[in-house]
Amino acid sequence: MRDAEQMRKHEVAADTVELIWSGAQSALLDHPYLARKCIGVHGARSTGDGRLVVPLYSDDGALASLQYIDHEGNKLYHPGGQTGGKFWMIGTLDEPGTIYLAEGFATAATIYEVTHRPCVVAYSASNLVPVLGVLRARHGASQDIVIVADNDVSGVGKSYAEQAAAKHGARVVIPPNKGDANDYVTAGGDLASLLVPIVDNWLVQADEFASEPAPLRWLVKHWIQSNALIMVHGPSGGGKTFIVLDWALRMASGAPDWLGHKIMPASVVYLAGEGHHGLRGRIAAWKQHHRPPALLSMWLSQDGCDLNTPAGYQRVVENIRRLPTSPDLIVVDTLHRFLSGDENSAQDAKSMLDACAGLMAEFKCSVSLLHHTGVSEEAQHRARGSSAWRGALDIEISIVPGSDSRPIQIIQRKSKDAELAGECWVNLQSVSISGWLDEEGVEVGSAVVIKADAPVATKKPSKLAGHCKTFENAWWASGAEERNGNPYISRSGMLDYCRKNLGLSDASAKQHLKASVSGKPIADLILAEMIEPFEQGWQVKESAYRSAMLLRKKER
Repeated sequence: MRDAEQMRKHEVAADTVELIWSGAQSALLDHPYLARKCIGVHGARSTGDGRLVVPLYSDDGALASLQYIDHEGNKLYHPGGQTGGKFWMIGTLDEPGTIYLAEGFATAATIYEVTHRPCVVAYSASNLVPVLGVLRARHGASQDIVIVADNDVSGVGKSYAEQAAAKHGARVVIPPNKGDANDYVTAGGDLASLLVPIVDNWLVQADEFASEPAPLRWLVKHWIQSNALIMVHGPSGGGKTFIVLDWALRMASGAPDWLGHKIMPASVVYLAGEGHHGLRGRIAAWKQHHRPPALLSMWLSQDGCDLNTPAGYQRVVENIRRLPTSPDLIVVDTLHRFLSGDENSAQDAKSMLDACAGLMAEFKCSVSLLHHTGVSEEAQHRARGSSAWRGALDIEISIVPGSDSRPIQIIQRKSKDAELAGECWVNLQSVSISGWLDEEGVEVGSAVVIKADAPVATKKPSKLAGHCKTFENAWWASGAEERNGNPYISRSGMLDYCRKNLGLSDASAKQHLKASVSGKPIADLILAEMIEPFEQGWQVKESAYRSAMLLRKKER
């Protein structure tokens, strides 16, 4: 009975609004509401008491209700009229293209005037969901539909717009300032750029793509690339901070080169997560040693932050934006101090890499991460943690610590877009800092990076050569037998030699003879194709090795 009564009211209202709408006159352009909103009439009408009146239609085109708007912008629906899923379109679909969907009449009229594309009035935020469903059913999944939501304080417009888009599919645009699209335009906003993004020509023809020269740009020639993601890694205390700081200070001071590699003058932001007292001394020592002619174009953070979190990233970006010049290089020292999460996690690594990519895009700069290597000997050539780090890098550099007889070695492990640079060698030279005294009045010192000569290489006999000598000695000891003209030794002869001449236990001697144990004579010689299994032992396979052994036998 209640539903029937409601339906009867809707029918009565529909008949009434039809009479009102057909009898209403076209609104005048100088209507106070239209004038205040700076919009045209666009089919709106006016009642006898001067209010604007706009229609709400059903999907079948039947007039369902009216909305009345007074001079002050207060709005009322006709009593008993249906509003849910009802709408009105300003403009026509004569030309293919985007359909816009907005809440109010003034907003829709503004969008139409800016874009010259039809805009559907949903009349309320909650009505966006059913009205979008009607539009999608009418025009299909391929139709480009854009919801222009109100940016109200409560967030209701955004919430319903996102619900509608998630359910039926549409792009959502929200003005950056509080209010609706009409408020944005009247405040001087560029609604056209907001609604109609510039075509980015994502696909480019190959010949055109390669027609413009695009040589690599370097901050430090062959070592530190412009607009690149770089990682410098090494063990703790190995000198990596001294080397990266030397690069940064040379760029910031306008120094001409580093170890003969040309340097581009650059601005540097050094995000220091630890060791600030030590950094002060190192910078002071560097300045005293090199005596730069002007102030350094370099800024340092006073502590670390979680760069891969929204708050941490925003803190970094906002502070850099306030600098007098945009950086060419951002150093993150160390990765561990600026990473929220686990460096072994590919997901946490991705969030940090995304933050670095954001900095690179925002400031058109390079980002250099300082990181540690693993503890084990075999992990010294790579960075600690997830393999995702290395995959994302443009440049990867290892710092190999020096010793009393060996300088620090700098090795470029990866250069994605250029040939690998040759290794460099440096030492740390002590520098006393003038005016820096400890509590006992003793002058404080630090160190600076200086060029060093590469250590003299001493040729060591290869392991394989040693295995060849062991095999030949065993062959002589067992009687220098031959099979088919090839030097041959039996398994028992080899085992006997290992026990008697090498002093190995039975277990160790048997290990020497196993073809599956890498690093032992028989396994390595077979792998190198110097010998091969034959009968109950092995014969020499490699021709030069065979000839040398037989020649020495003949000479005896």
